[in-house]
Amino acid sequence: MVKVIALEKIKSLLEKVDVVAAMEEGFRQYSNGNTVVPPVGELLFENPPGDVHIKYGYIKNDDFYVIKIASGFYENKNLGLASSQGMMLLFNQKTGETVAVLLDEGYLTDVRTAAAGAVAAKYFAPKNVEAIGIIGTGTQAKMQLQYLQKIKPCKTVWVWGRTAANATKFQKELSDDFDIHIAESASEVAQNCNLIVTTTPSELRLLNAKDIRPGTHITAVGSDTSAKQELDSTILKKADLVIADSISQSQTRGEIYQAVTKGAISNNKIIELGSAIQSSDFQRINDNQISVVDLTGVAVQDIMITTAVYLNHEQDN
Repeated sequence: MVKVIALEKIKSLLEKVDVVAAMEEGFRQYSNGNTVVPPVGELLFENPPGDVHIKYGYIKNDDFYVIKIASGFYENKNLGLASSQGMMLLFNQKTGETVAVLLDEGYLTDVRTAAAGAVAAKYFAPKNVEAIGIIGTGTQAKMQLQYLQKIKPCKTVWVWGRTAANATKFQKELSDDFDIHIAESASEVAQNCNLIVTTTPSELRLLNAKDIRPGTHITAVGSDTSAKQELDSTILKKADLVIADSISQSQTRGEIYQAVTKGAISNNKIIELGSAIQSSDFQRINDNQISVVDLTGVAVQDIMITTAVYLNHEQDN
């Protein structure tokens, strides 16, 4: 019988999962060629604006394959709804039988993305993080900050959002755990922080190269289609290290796609995350280097987190 796992149960099961370690292992498997991950399926909407990503694949010789449907409809807040929605579908890799439907409403995508940000910081953030900069004020912005504490604990935070109201709300919600400063611009965030995470669906660059301090690490999360862009492509040109979660995906989406298309960098500058975390030759060697990790989201992350939740569910029953 197909198991149907609802959101609240998923959240309780996740408490037993080291999601950061799971993401790290998934990236290793991906870059080592041990996965089958086809190109992303995508639906883009204009009225209202939104996008749906269908990501799917499997780890070779594993028990399952996964199909993930996740959407972002950015005017949902006006309806009192979360912008992220979706579900994870788990199948038997040997027979094709449906094993489980995880009604996560986009939650697992948010968690695995935040955990990937922590992986990026583990290998590329400077040793001494003076302040964390967050561009954006939504769910992913909060999760990135919280997951960073597992790897690079830092309570001083600068945040910039599209409206002062959003930034103030972010500050109030997290003020018990962090010393949060509201910036008047994305530039002010960059001037005060040496670890920055960008989490918006912007199609216009928000950070400029002239504002980036030596030694800064940037994890770019928001640009996951061919149209989105949060970073001035000159930032990637200026960077000492440019890392893609997926080199193949970076050819069609994300900050790297924008930078290559504009001629700011060439493909030979790009290193894949799963390769980089396995070799110190590809990692930060001093605190003056600028690094950018471009996270467009890879199906192997969905495979890892969905499988972990399901296996914990079976252990409970």
